[in-house]
Amino acid sequence: MIQELYNHFLKHPVVCTDTRDIKQGSIFFALKGDNFNANKFADQALDSGCSLVVIDEEIYKKDERYFFVEDVLSTLQALANHHRKQLSIPIISITGTNGKTTSKELLNAVLSQKYNVLATKGNLNNHIGVPLTLLNITKQHEIAIVEMGANHVGEIAMLCAIAEPDFGMITNIGKAHLEGFGGYEGVVKAKSELYQFIQQKGGKVFVNADNKLLQQLSGGIDKVTFGTLKSVDFEGQFVESNPFVKLKCFVSSLYRPLF
Repeated sequence: MIQELYNHFLKHPVVCTDTRDIKQGSIFFALKGDNFNANKFADQALDSGCSLVVIDEEIYKKDERYFFVEDVLSTLQALANHHRKQLSIPIISITGTNGKTTSKELLNAVLSQKYNVLATKGNLNNHIGVPLTLLNITKQHEIAIVEMGANHVGEIAMLCAIAEPDFGMITNIGKAHLEGFGGYEGVVKAKSELYQFIQQKGGKVFVNADNKLLQQLSGGIDKVTFGTLKSVDFEGQFVESNPFVKLKCFVSSLYRPLF
C-alpha cells in the first residue's frame, strides 16, 4: 500500500493537510482531531486541484482518486519514513526544552552558505510536522535539519523512528511542560531518546560541554563538543553584544569535518 502511494507521490510530490493550502496536483491527507474530521473535506480537496485524497472512512470513497487506508496519520508517517529511506543525505535532528527553533535557524543559516539545505518551517516539529518536513526533501537537497518537539515520553523516539537522523543535538533539558512528562525525570528521559537513537544508529551528536547533564547523558556516544572549556572541539569566547552578540571560535586541531 505504501509503495503504491509513494509511486503516486513521485509523480505529485506535494502533500497537504489543510484545504486552504492546496496546490495543484497535491496529495491531501484527511487527518482527524478531537474537533475535526478532514474526511468530510475530501470532495472539496479534489475540487480545489488535488490529484489524490487519503481517507480512512470508506463512506467518503467515490472513485480511484480516494485512497482508502486504516489510519491517515500513521499512513502519512509511514510514507515519510519510506521517503526518508530513499534519501542518502545526512539528516540532523534538534530537540530540547528551549532554543530548538532558534538553533535550527542558526544552523540552517550557516550550512546554507555551502549546501542546499531543507529545514523545518517554523516550529512544525510534532508527529504531523516532522513527516511533512521529510516529504518536502527533494533530490536537490544536500542536508536536512529536522526540529523535534515532545510533550510526553516516547514522542522523540517515535519521531526518530520516522526521520532516522544521522546527527542530533539537544539544546538543553529544563523544567517545562512537566504535566505531560510526569515530572522532570520524564523530561530527561524523553529528550535523551534522541541520543539513544543516534547511538543505536552509529551516528554522532553535538553536545554543549558546559552542560553537565548533557555530558552525562551522551557518555559513550560519538560526539562533537562545544562550549567555553579548553578541552572541547569548538571553544567559544564571548566578545561583545553591541548591538549584536559576537563570539570567537577556536577549533581543536584534532577535529575532522563531518561532511
